[in-house]
Formats: sequence, structure tokens, C-alpha cells
Amino acid sequence: MNILYDARVDGPLPVVDKQALLLALRTAVPDLEILHHAEDLKPYECDGLSAYRTMPLLVVLPERLEQVQTLLGLCHQHGVPVVARGAGTGLSGGALPLSQGILLVMARFNRILEVNPQGRFARVQPGVRNLAISQAAAPHGLYYAPDPSSQIACTIGGNVAENAGGVHCLKYGLTVHNLLKVEILTIEGERLILGSDALDSPGFDLLALFTGSEGMLGIITEVTVKLLPRPQVARVLLASFDRVEDAGRAVAGILDAGIIPGGLEMMDNLALRAAEDFIHAGYPVDAAAILLCELDGVEADVREDCDRVATVLRQAGAREVRLACDEAERARFWAGRKNAFPAVGRLSPDYYCMDGTIPRRELPRVLRGIAELAAEYRLRVANVFHAGDGNMHPLILFDANQPGELERAETIGGKILELCVAVGGSITGEHGVGREKINQMCAQFNRDEISLFHAVKAAFDPKGLLNPGKNIPTLQRCAEFGALHVHHGQLPFPDLERF
Repeated sequence: MNILYDARVDGPLPVVDKQALLLALRTAVPDLEILHHAEDLKPYECDGLSAYRTMPLLVVLPERLEQVQTLLGLCHQHGVPVVARGAGTGLSGGALPLSQGILLVMARFNRILEVNPQGRFARVQPGVRNLAISQAAAPHGLYYAPDPSSQIACTIGGNVAENAGGVHCLKYGLTVHNLLKVEILTIEGERLILGSDALDSPGFDLLALFTGSEGMLGIITEVTVKLLPRPQVARVLLASFDRVEDAGRAVAGILDAGIIPGGLEMMDNLALRAAEDFIHAGYPVDAAAILLCELDGVEADVREDCDRVATVLRQAGAREVRLACDEAERARFWAGRKNAFPAVGRLSPDYYCMDGTIPRRELPRVLRGIAELAAEYRLRVANVFHAGDGNMHPLILFDANQPGELERAETIGGKILELCVAVGGSITGEHGVGREKINQMCAQFNRDEISLFHAVKAAFDPKGLLNPGKNIPTLQRCAEFGALHVHHGQLPFPDLERF
């Protein structure tokens, strides 16, 4: 094989000769399963962000490390882009395939290699489901703390790639706080170990750098996660409010009192009504907003904290405060929250899930801004929050069959993210940038910062073959995005090539 692409095509991503690539792969890795017919490729054209769709050139499903190494080496040699994918539950288009690239599906790397109760860690392959780790650790009284709402399906490799969070991450941290070590393959097929079995390792913290890099720096092949002892007791308080602003004030009051809940979640009326209709969790459907506050630890401490939190909630204006009467009711309260996204999907043919983070003090201002945008663009927005850490998930309801509604939803989403930046927040808290938020990166970061991101990418992947076109915008893209209001009225970034 001498050539896989037409070198006459302009742009950073050449046109790949599909048949030549297929022949090369079958020759180099004869036992590798490769999907290449249109009907087989169709299920992989999007991730959880289904608004964007691209048919991959080829899909490969390796089962052994050596297969992945050979594949990457071949792609590096011939300049073929590679996008890694786990369970495909991501919500920012991070695993969106390329029409001129390979989609590398790591789902068959699904073995739990070791659960070590003495060291309180587990070694797993990247295709292991998040919840499966806790299930394997449960006989030892341990669990894996980060719990995305998609934890029954999402895989640990994707969690590391996106630095996933969850409803209990206020107290126990995001994925990055619960890792010891990650083993990866570079685009050349070289094996690297980031982190160590100890709590610290010498040199730069490349493990933290890699976590959340969205498949742009390397392919995850093994992950060592920390395990925690299960709390002796967990209790959940449900508080209802007549005003969303009062619920926001209650969040600040709980944390100001020096209490760090295991989880502190907020849902507005539209979201909680959808969840109640779907799950029958026992939510008060006439409330403007509810808070779920979970407190865990030893019995005496939890009992005292429940009393203190209930007092704070009432002082903030809660009209009702209910303590889950047993474990079954506690599970229902959380089931309603964790199923809020699919529940909202019952209200509209389509919805667009955003992910931004704001300082908690700015919650009322941002909610007012979202309401104004919803009215301006004539679309409903349901709001779900990891309220304790300021991570918000506005769900923009629309119907893609109605002309212009998808475009209006995307416009609202972008403006919400820019509002988050304007109040001192971030364009993402846990879902990643992917393709979805790449323009808003231009609103958050300046020329030097974006250039630094490109330099880090180039250090790991000089040819730019791993998940290109995601996460980091080119400087030219930012110039075309029109970030003049962010960069002092001067045309920014005139000198970098366009993706």
C-alpha cells in the first residue's frame, strides 16, 4: 500500500482511500473485526448528542491490546484520523466519528482485572461500565464514587476522557479526583503509564492533564480507580420552594453552615413534573423548584446534619421539608433526579442538553437570563442542576421536524454558555467540549491560552490524528466566530489555519 488518500485535497484531513485502508488493516491485523458496509456503520453515526451525525469511514472493534497498537501505528504511518469511542453516551459530540477516519470502539475491553480491598483500588479495562465497578467492589464494602446519571451504561474510559461527574461529586469529586493510574497508547502505538499505584508520582501531573482530554492525546487501555468505603448511613431530604431564587439561597446557606452534602441537586418545575410523571418519585409537582440534599456518614453525625440542614432550608423559604422515610423512598428520590433527562424527552420530540458551570451566587441571575432567552426564542427550557458545585444542565425542548427550531435551540444553548462565562463560570462542568461547544471555547479563552492547548496537543499527537476538530478551536475559527466583544474590539487570532 503506497497511498491511502488523495494528496490533492486541501485541508488538514485528507480524503482516505477506503478500500486501500480496509485492505491494509486486514493484512496487518487479520483477526480484527472491521465494519465497512453502510448498514453496519449507521448505528455509530452519533453519540448521545444526536443532533450531529456523521457516517464513519470504518468502525473497528478490537479485543486485544496488540490489535490496537498495530492499528494506531498504521494510522500514524499513513495519516489516517482516529476517533475513540466507548459506550457512546457522551453529550457533547466528543465521540462523533469522521467521514474520513476510523472509529475505534473500545467496548470489548470490558474486563475488571483486579479489585484490591486492602489497597482500596480496582484495575479495569476502559469498556467496563461505571456501575459495574461498584457492583464488583460491593462485597468488600467499597464503591466507586463518581456516578453519572448514565452510570448503568457509560464506560470508565469515556468517564476519564470527559472527566465525568455525577450527583455525588460535590463531596467525593469528579473522575480526576478518583483515579490513581491510566495506561494509554499514543498515536504511534507506544504504551505510556500516567500516575502510579501510590497517591502521588514524580514529575508533572500528566494524569490530571490527560483526564478530560476527550480522546485527543491518547487511547485509554487500562484505568486504576480509587475505591471508598460505603458510608454507614445515607439520608435524603427533599425541600420544595415557591421560588427558584429561594432554592438557590438555600444551597448557599447549607454550604455556608459548613456542611458538605454527599449530593445537593436542584430541579425546576418543568423538570420535576416530567420526572414525577415518569418515575413517580413523590415530588410535589406544584413547586417552583425542589432540592435534594443527601447527607452520609455515621449515624450520629448524619442525624445532627439532617436537623441543621432542615433548619437552613426552612429559613431560606422552603414550604416543605421531607426526610426519606426509608431506603426505598431515598432510592425513588434519586431515581427521579437521575432519570430527569429521559423524562424531559417525553415532553418534546427532541431536547438539547447543555452543560455549564457558574458561581453559586450567580444562580438567580443566570436563571433569569435563561428564562429571557427561552421567551425570546419561543422554546421551553427545563433546568436541572448539580446545585452544590454550580454545574447546571438546561434542557432546551424543540422539534427538529419544525423548520428553524433546531437552529434556535443551538442559538439559545450557545448564549447560555456565554452567559456562564460572563458571570465567571465555564462552558462545561462534566460533559466536555467535543464538537458542541467548540465555538464557545473562543468566548472563554484568549489567544495565548488556545495556542497553549494546541501545543499540548502537538506534544502528544504531532500529526493531529486523534479526534481532530474537537475540543480546541483553531484561532481562525475564533476569528470567524466573532469574539470581538471578548477580546477588546480587535480581530483575534488571524494567523492560524482553519480546521
